[in-house]
Amino acid sequence: MTKHTAFAADDAIIAAAAAITSQPGRRFTSYPPARARGGCRLAPAAAARQATDDPGAAVSWPELVVPRHADFDDWMEKHPSALAAFESVLAAAKGKKIVMFLDYDGTLSPIVRDPDSAVMSEEMRDAVRGVAEHFPTAIVSGRCRDKVFNFVKLAELYYAGSHGMDIKGPTAQSKHTKAKAGAVLCQPARAFLPVIEEVYRALTASTAPIPGATVENNKFCLSVHFRCVQEEKWRALEEQVRSVLKEYPDLRLTKGRKVLEIRPSIKWDKGNALQFLLESLGFAGSNSVFPIYIGDDSTDEDAFKVLRNLGQGIGILVSKIPKETRASYSLREPSEVEEFLRKLVSWSKESRQRD
Repeated sequence: MTKHTAFAADDAIIAAAAAITSQPGRRFTSYPPARARGGCRLAPAAAARQATDDPGAAVSWPELVVPRHADFDDWMEKHPSALAAFESVLAAAKGKKIVMFLDYDGTLSPIVRDPDSAVMSEEMRDAVRGVAEHFPTAIVSGRCRDKVFNFVKLAELYYAGSHGMDIKGPTAQSKHTKAKAGAVLCQPARAFLPVIEEVYRALTASTAPIPGATVENNKFCLSVHFRCVQEEKWRALEEQVRSVLKEYPDLRLTKGRKVLEIRPSIKWDKGNALQFLLESLGFAGSNSVFPIYIGDDSTDEDAFKVLRNLGQGIGILVSKIPKETRASYSLREPSEVEEFLRKLVSWSKESRQRD
C-alpha cells in the first residue's frame, strides 16, 4: 500500500457509505456531501455558507476507517445509540459514581475548516456545565490544554490536553473536586518541549508550499491538518512530514481525522490520562466508579480500550457511519452528545428528588 492510499481514498469511502445508506431501512444521511474549494467536503448547511468562506463552517467527510460491506444494522446492534439505550446505560451505572470524560473536536464542537474556529456553542457549554454540577468531568483533547480551556471556558473541569500529556485540575472549586484538585498536574512529556518547538518550526516551513496545510502547536504534540488540502497533495504532504521527522527518532507519527499527529515516543495516551484522572479523583482500584468516555477519533480508542480492560464504565463513539471501535455505544454527532448530557443531568436531578 502506498502512502497515498494509506490515507484511505475519500471517494471510495463515500461510495461504500452511499451503498449502505441507499438500502431500505438505513438511517444514515445521504453521501457524498458537497465538495468545498480546496477539496474539503462540507455538510449541507456548511455548503450553503461556502461562498462566505466561513472558517467556522462545519466540515463533513466519511471516517478514515470503514469496514468493507459494513451493515449498519449489524453495527448498531454491537454499538447501539446511547440515546436509544439510555435506560441500559443507567442500569449499568446503578449504585456507582459516574465520572465524565469528553473529547472536544467532533464531540463537543463540530469539525470545522479552520481548527482555530472550532467554537463550542452556548447550548453545549450549558450542557457540559450541567453535567459538571452533577458528576466529576474532564475534557480530554489532542489540543493544547490552554486552547481547549479557552474554547470551553469552564473552570470547574479537569483538562487533559496534548492527548493527555498535559493534565491540570480545576481552577474553580466544585462539590466534586477535592481541596487540592487545583494542584493536580501531570506532564510526562515535559522533556520534549524544546524538540517539539524545533519540529514545529521545521514543519511550518516545509509544508508552507502545500495549499491548505496547517501546522498546529499543541505544546506537547503537533498536528498537521489537511482538511482543506486537495487529495492529490496528500502524499506530498505526508512525505514532507516524514522527511522532517527522520531527524527526530524520539517522535512518532499517527493519523486521525484529516490530521497527522506528531507525538513523543512515550507510553502515554488518552487511556493513561483517563487512569491518572480516576486516581486523582480517588477512584483507583474502586469498583464503585462508572466512567463514561465520549469521543470521535482514533486517539479516543486508547481510552475505550482501558475501559474495556477495566470492565468498568462505557465508551461512546461519535460517528455517523460504521467504523471499527472498542466503544460500547454510539452517538451520531455533537447535537446528540448534547442531548445525552442533558438526559444524564435530568436523570440525576430526578434521582436526588426521589432520595
